[in-house]
Amino acid sequence: MKRAALWLVQEVGEGNTFTKGQLRDAFPDVAQIDRRMRDLRDFGWKIDTNREDIGLDPNEQRFAQRGIPVWEPGKATRSGAATITSNQRREILARDGYLCRSCGIGPGDKYPGTEMTSQLDVARRKVRMEDGRHEVRLVVECNRCRVGGGRNQAANLGDLLSRIGKLPMIEKRMLAGWVDRDSRTFSAVEQIWADYRTLPQEARESVREALA
Repeated sequence: MKRAALWLVQEVGEGNTFTKGQLRDAFPDVAQIDRRMRDLRDFGWKIDTNREDIGLDPNEQRFAQRGIPVWEPGKATRSGAATITSNQRREILARDGYLCRSCGIGPGDKYPGTEMTSQLDVARRKVRMEDGRHEVRLVVECNRCRVGGGRNQAANLGDLLSRIGKLPMIEKRMLAGWVDRDSRTFSAVEQIWADYRTLPQEARESVREALA
């Protein structure tokens, strides 16, 4: 992994593309060099494939962003990040309803406005507990969230519980229903509002007149 990081920095250059063939030719003595390079993502390195950038060919990748310099002493250590087993992965996928916990997309669904389809995997999410401690919990994330904003996302349980405590009872009951179903249901007026927002300005005037 350290050698792959140095190769990216010294030979490829941040922002440039490379092929799987070039990677394997550079490390003919390393088995599963593709996996070693993917491990860099756990240290903040952003390496895009055609799943994240539709402008890339299936055989191409882009060195989008350099992360932690893993070749420096002590920098390539995962803090308590044990390997996730196949059984754990299956259980967590089922627990989270086979949906990304960052954006809600399902497996194989297309991202809005693109031809890119999602792939789900298990990621580590930092959670701030009520007593201020930070714990790492396993959640399902899609490939785009995993290599983008989702990887640095942290949940604040104490803050969330505090905000829930301030809700009026009717809103708490509504939230409890969403939590029980693990999905949000929209009221008729919320759906009308969403549809209204899709109208051009001229058509919105007719809605205003109907409400007068």
